[in-house]
Amino acid sequence: MTLATFNVNSIRKRLPVVTRWLRVHAPDVLCLQETKVRDAEFPERELAATGYHVRFWGMKGYNGVALCSRREPEWVSFGFGNGVHAGEPRLLHAVVDGIDILNTYVPQGFRIDHPRYRDKLNWLKRLRRYCARRLSPDAPVIWCGDMNVAPEPIDVHHPERHLNHVCFHHEARKAYRQVVGWGFEDVFRRLYPGRRQFTFWDYRHPDALAANRGWRLDHILATRPLAERCTAAAVDLAPRKGNTPSDHTVLWAEFSVPKTAPTPRRSGAR
Repeated sequence: MTLATFNVNSIRKRLPVVTRWLRVHAPDVLCLQETKVRDAEFPERELAATGYHVRFWGMKGYNGVALCSRREPEWVSFGFGNGVHAGEPRLLHAVVDGIDILNTYVPQGFRIDHPRYRDKLNWLKRLRRYCARRLSPDAPVIWCGDMNVAPEPIDVHHPERHLNHVCFHHEARKAYRQVVGWGFEDVFRRLYPGRRQFTFWDYRHPDALAANRGWRLDHILATRPLAERCTAAAVDLAPRKGNTPSDHTVLWAEFSVPKTAPTPRRSGAR
């Protein structure tokens, strides 16, 4: 099973990039964040034409999450409720081939002295409670997406300059580690403990990509039953280097797990 995650920074602007990547690489699952479009205007037909089942939840101009899967999800829920579109569109929970997949767009936080930063910390705490209530670390679970957290100094260029940045501040890293501590492992870091690899390069600095002044903000994590079966993980720079790029690029991972029979639909499924 191959799963990829990509913050598209507007699905309508990045649609050719996404459809091309799907056709060339054919992952089993692609999770998208920051789609920035209302559900009525989401390009479902164009994505479905590539051979994928598509689930999505969005709003105009901000946020938004979507999931494209080769096999139809057995269950899908949005937000921290039970299938209800409540709050900002930042969490899509699906079951595909018997694996729970949490696709998240974690709040960025704006500034550490701003209420949005408290919202970010509280959102991560709420996600940990959601995992504890709904899932088991002994079951196959994947948590992926744009986490807006660089977990370690190796994950950000010039870390000494960013100690008060909302994506590297000690409180944000602690809140993120608490979610990870529920039972997740970063599969890229498991395979490459010392590799300096970024997934985001700021548009505001035109030379950021060429100079490799980036951040590793996008992650794929898994519970032990899956993390032990992760055989490959990599960042694909091609979408960031191509035409009309997002400021993020694609991160993917491969797991040696067999396809399973569909499981019964849960309550709250859509």
